[in-house]
Amino acid sequence: MTKTNKAAVYANPGTTEIKIVDLEIPEPGPGQVLVKLSHSGVCHSDLAVCKNAWTYLPYPTPANQVGGHEGIGEVIAAGPGVSSTMIGSRVGIKWLSSACTECEFCRESMDASCAKATVSGYYTPGTFQQYTLATANYVTPIPQNLPSASTAPLLCGGMTIWSALKKASLKQNQWVAIPGAGGGLGHIAIQFVKNSYKGKVIAIDAGSKESFCKGLGADVFLDFRAHSDEELTEAVKRATGGVGAHVVLVTTGSQKSYDQGIPLLRHGGKLVCVGIPDGVDVPISGATASHIATSQKQIIGSAVGSLEETIECLQAAERGEAKVEVRVEKMDKLGEIFKDMEEGKLQGRVVLDLS
Repeated sequence: MTKTNKAAVYANPGTTEIKIVDLEIPEPGPGQVLVKLSHSGVCHSDLAVCKNAWTYLPYPTPANQVGGHEGIGEVIAAGPGVSSTMIGSRVGIKWLSSACTECEFCRESMDASCAKATVSGYYTPGTFQQYTLATANYVTPIPQNLPSASTAPLLCGGMTIWSALKKASLKQNQWVAIPGAGGGLGHIAIQFVKNSYKGKVIAIDAGSKESFCKGLGADVFLDFRAHSDEELTEAVKRATGGVGAHVVLVTTGSQKSYDQGIPLLRHGGKLVCVGIPDGVDVPISGATASHIATSQKQIIGSAVGSLEETIECLQAAERGEAKVEVRVEKMDKLGEIFKDMEEGKLQGRVVLDLS
C-alpha cells in the first residue's frame, strides 16, 4: 500500500480556498475501519462548512479541515473489536460519521439529533481524501450493482430526500412543489416523488434547468426568476386545480424559497424544511400562528436521514427509482466546483474521482 494519502483541505475557512496536501495514512482504532476511498460527492453542505456560512453551527471550521461526507470505498483494515470479515467490503460514509445508535433519537430514526453524533468533514476528517477512518457500525454497505460514482451522492443528498418524503407522508397523485428542483437534492427528489410515491411534481428553478427537470419527470416547470411571489403562487394554484400543493419540499438553501413556500400550500399542506440558508437565521415569512392554525398547514423539519433510511434509499436506487446525474472531476478541481455551486451553475451533482 502507498504511504501517501492525498487530501483536499479547507485552507482558509470563510473562503473557498482549497489546498491539496499529502497526509499520513491513519491506523484504525477500536471500533474503526480504514477505508480506501474511490469517490466522494460534493454537497452544498461542504461549501457551507468551508465558508463558515452556517451560523447555527457551534464552532467555526478549523483551518486545514478535510471536508466531504459522501464517500465510497473499500475497507482495507479493521481495528480492535471489528470483524475481519469487513475487509474487502465496499461501504459508504455519510454526513454523520457516527452516532450512538442507542439513544431515543437514534431509535426513532432521528440520528442527527443524537448528542454523541459526529459530522464527517467538520471536526472529523471527511471524504475529500484517499484514505479515511470510519466507525465500523455506522458505515453503509453499498449494493454490488450500484456504481460508486453515481451512488456517492445518495449517501447524503439521496437519503436526505428519502427521509424528508417519508416525514411528509406523501400519497399517490399528490402534488409536490420542489424549489431547487434542478439541483443536487432537487433532481433526486423529482425522481423519488414520481417513481417511488407516484406523485406529481411542480419543479421550481431557473429557466435554464427546465428541460433537465422535465426530462426527469416533472409535470410542471416554473422559472422563479420570471415570476413575482404572487405570480408564482397563482401558477402553482392553477396547476393544482386552484388549491395549491400538498407538499412544498424546499431542497435549496434559499431564504426566499422558504418565504415563498407557505402560500404555495393548500389547506392541510406541509412545508418540509431541508435546505439550510446561509448567514443569520431568519424566521419563515407568513408562518404566523393564526394562518398556520386556521389553514391547518404543517411545517416539518428534516435533517439528513438514519442508518435504516440510507439503506432504504439505496434499495430504491437498485429498483431504478432514482439515478443521480453526475459530473466526475478530480480532487484538485474542488475549488472551481465550489465557485460554480455559489453561482448556481451546477445541474445535478459533481463527484470527485479520488484515484
